[in-house]
Amino acid sequence: MLFQIYGSTAMTQLLGWVLAFVGLIVLNEIGRRTKAGGVAVFVVVPLILTVYFIGVHCGIFGGSSSQTMMYMDGWFHYFKLYAADIGCVGFMMIKYGWGIGKKEWFRPFPFFIVAANILIAVVSDLESAINAFAVTGDFGGAWWASNEGVFLYGGWWNIVNALAGVINIFCMTGWWGIYSSKDKNTSDMLWPDMTIWFIVAYDLWNFQYTYANLPTHTWYCGVALLLAPTFANALWNKGGWIQNRANTLAIWCMFAQVFPLFQLSDTFSVLPSLYKGALENNVTTLQLYDAAIEVYNSGVNTAGQAIESFGITANPTAQGVVSLLALIANVVCISVIIKRSIEQKKNPYKNEIWVGTKDFELAMARKAE
Repeated sequence: MLFQIYGSTAMTQLLGWVLAFVGLIVLNEIGRRTKAGGVAVFVVVPLILTVYFIGVHCGIFGGSSSQTMMYMDGWFHYFKLYAADIGCVGFMMIKYGWGIGKKEWFRPFPFFIVAANILIAVVSDLESAINAFAVTGDFGGAWWASNEGVFLYGGWWNIVNALAGVINIFCMTGWWGIYSSKDKNTSDMLWPDMTIWFIVAYDLWNFQYTYANLPTHTWYCGVALLLAPTFANALWNKGGWIQNRANTLAIWCMFAQVFPLFQLSDTFSVLPSLYKGALENNVTTLQLYDAAIEVYNSGVNTAGQAIESFGITANPTAQGVVSLLALIANVVCISVIIKRSIEQKKNPYKNEIWVGTKDFELAMARKAE
């Protein structure tokens, strides 16, 4: 199993996943269907949260005792939230033709914002591998504590997944083929050349990234969050996957930044199989968080001893398997892209190469004239 969802809390863990999945889909629909909805979700709410974050750091809104300060005050969380939201606003500018959004030169913006986010994750994967190497002198696996209060088990799987992430960047084709849809009730930003080939390769890579580097959150940010935009793209928003992905990512980051205990509490939290023995020893996510913060603040890497004190041993098998699957999926995807670009005598980044495939044609049928 990938996750430890059996036991007395299994039903609430499954309920939490359903709530996150449905909530992301609903809020994505609110944000994408009207200009007012988009501005409210991706401009007004982030501005309100910015005031809240500043206030928290100034000692109001609970100050250091607030959930945000206690559990989500690392730079990475803020960076991810605002980077995702900038993407959402940029995508709205493109689909509604606001300002530079209607300029031809702005069309590759989606590629650059996604590539930047992938590279951040690649660096994070490599950081975990390097920290593990510092403990053992090899990439066979070792525990270390991050500044986000997580015990991570780094190793060769991080390097494999980092390579998959780099390849995934080059699996994004047709950078200039970005359009607005012609739908009567809404308008979507379409990237028709981003077909199921890329989506599967990306989802596998990103799931493994969260599984290895955000293990205590991955039941939500690695499963529910990834499936929500893929589900919408498959059933009613063909060609709009990247818009769905940015929207749901920003929404989840905003929620998690304010209510982090949703995914850390005993009721809804889910630990991956990596933490072997946690369930049997009734070890909670919050206990692991507190211990990891203590290890990190000590400045001495005693993560291995801390984990052992809970009766937990490492079980990185799933991390290795999923990393290899992610690499294989991305190698297959880039191979097909190279083959199609040679056959069509096209540069796959300046031109759309998935013309004639079902996904591409369904997306192009929605394109505004």
